[in-house]
Amino acid sequence: MAIAMPSVRLVISYVLDWIVIIVIAAIGGAINFVQPYMRPFSLLNLDISYPMVTESVSTVTLILVSLVAPAVVIALVVLVLVPGPGVVRSSTRSQIIRLKLWEFEKGWAGLALSLATAFFLTQGMKNLFGKPRPSMIARCQPDLSDVAAHVIGGYGQDISARWTLVSASICAQADKNILHDAFRSFPSGHSSFSWSGLLYLSLFLCSKFQISIPYLPIQTPPSTTALSDSNPEGHELLQMHRNGERNEENGNKRSIESNAPNTALLTIKDSAHPLDVRNGAASPPNYLIIPAFVPVAAAIFICSTRYAEFYHFGFDIISGSLIGILTASFSFRWYHLPLNRGQGWAWGARSRERAFGICVGTSGYVGNEGWERTRKRTDIEVGRT
Repeated sequence: MAIAMPSVRLVISYVLDWIVIIVIAAIGGAINFVQPYMRPFSLLNLDISYPMVTESVSTVTLILVSLVAPAVVIALVVLVLVPGPGVVRSSTRSQIIRLKLWEFEKGWAGLALSLATAFFLTQGMKNLFGKPRPSMIARCQPDLSDVAAHVIGGYGQDISARWTLVSASICAQADKNILHDAFRSFPSGHSSFSWSGLLYLSLFLCSKFQISIPYLPIQTPPSTTALSDSNPEGHELLQMHRNGERNEENGNKRSIESNAPNTALLTIKDSAHPLDVRNGAASPPNYLIIPAFVPVAAAIFICSTRYAEFYHFGFDIISGSLIGILTASFSFRWYHLPLNRGQGWAWGARSRERAFGICVGTSGYVGNEGWERTRKRTDIEVGRT
């Protein structure tokens, strides 16, 4: 059976999605070439007097661990394990290839969105706040021959001539990149970038391998909001639900669901056996915790090096980590179904006519027109109808 081709309009809309992600990342990179705000500091502040140490996790290593490695793992998982055996047995080769390509694209799109957003937010905040690093004075190399020429606050000079606030103009550092980087402590870029990429990978693996805390949906009776008079079928179910309650009050123990054509909306009063509810879910094998938490452990290690090597304060690392955690969680849910209810799938495609946006009053981005391209009928075909 031939598989319908997606609409050109829809394909262009998803190309635009990638362009937006690339632009976000490009703006974040461009911010790095802008001089940050340089907060005044005291030469006697021991908090910023730590030595300048060579970093153990370089920027190149960070990119390899947080971007390249997750991208490779996502590609391998999709190539080997998607779709599952049940789908493979009931699908054609073309359908399987299409599913693999879709899951691959959504897996990479979520990773790219998470990293690009975290990178943009972090770089922008670094420049806005201009917080000195713990090793700022060592990077600054202040000229102590004329401290008074750089003083911007007079308090404290009665204690010591150097016990005052000075501006960054006192720095004799010739390399402007090192000097600018000395005022980019908040938030930690290594922390936000590592968490945004590695936590996203962890969520992706949890989704594909169904690694989650067991979930049992709560069954509730139909409400008057859901079953309104504007919906005849819902109104009928509501009336049957009320009639069932009256029957029970009169001693008639008939089940409510026996009166309703669609029992999925009604409460199941009694299970066939008291132990049946516990068989509705089960915990996954413990060994699956290892692949799920290895990326998280790597992110924690990267964060620890930024504190131990005097690149950031603890608050900077916590703040950067929170940025990465938020962007990873947001990007995962933007492209993937919830862990407990999604069966490991990414969300499907937008509809053809809703590819670029919807208006107020529209229910969502999926409509009845589907995503396939439509073939225009010729004049001859129109004449035959």
